[in-house]
Amino acid sequence: MDMGFGGIAGLQRSRGAARVVLGAAGGGRTRLTDLEQRGSARAFVLDGPAGPEIVFLNTSGGLTGGDRLRLGVSVAAGCMATATTQTAERGYRSPSGRARVSVRHRVGAGGRLDWLPQETILFDGAALDRQTVVALEGDASCLVLEAVVLGRAAMGESLRAVSLRDVRTIRRDGKLVHQDALGLDDDVPAAGPAVLQDARALASLVLAGPGAEDAAGPARSVLDEPGVRGGVSAFDGRLSIRLLAGDGWPLRRQILRLLAVLRTGPMPRVWQS
Repeated sequence: MDMGFGGIAGLQRSRGAARVVLGAAGGGRTRLTDLEQRGSARAFVLDGPAGPEIVFLNTSGGLTGGDRLRLGVSVAAGCMATATTQTAERGYRSPSGRARVSVRHRVGAGGRLDWLPQETILFDGAALDRQTVVALEGDASCLVLEAVVLGRAAMGESLRAVSLRDVRTIRRDGKLVHQDALGLDDDVPAAGPAVLQDARALASLVLAGPGAEDAAGPARSVLDEPGVRGGVSAFDGRLSIRLLAGDGWPLRRQILRLLAVLRTGPMPRVWQS
């Protein structure tokens, strides 16, 4: 993963990059083999019941125009890991330019990575570009979550202007398996039924790997959280779930119920607080 930083003239901007490499330690165990972190990005590797738990932290406290954040995990063949963020990421008003986040993960054959970042909260005037790419090798698998909250309803926040470009791509041995592009602009929060209707929170989960479509039934069986609308589709080693909710809290409850049937073992500790 390129850890370089591009220069931007003008106001001081946040720069952060963190990369974690995990390898096999024998006896079915996984160990940290390399860790690189710069600027505002930090990564903590904790022992977990189903492999290491990686927790990324952006010490700048949020993202605004011109900020750059790069994150990445590399999981060796046959290894398992879960990666998340310490807290919700925040997209603040961008007086000029856009914040950019680049996430690059790689999973070796027979391995699995669950990428479960906590939600991104967008505030009025936020402008964010995010690209997430997961490269799978052989029969590797991944579970990828993205959740977005448009202002905090409990704080009476409403968005009049917001811009989000969010692209998630999964490839297996270089071939495209899944791609999902989300674009939100100023008029989207108030748009009609064809867009978000009254929803202020949205999420997508994608499970890619051998037999992923077999999880469609269990996922549908728990897709009944009050205040959340959603749907499940599954085909040829891929399961996709989309969720809409009036606020971030019921969305989070629904996500937790889905993750309970899509993965084994407890949630990362930062999700349990």
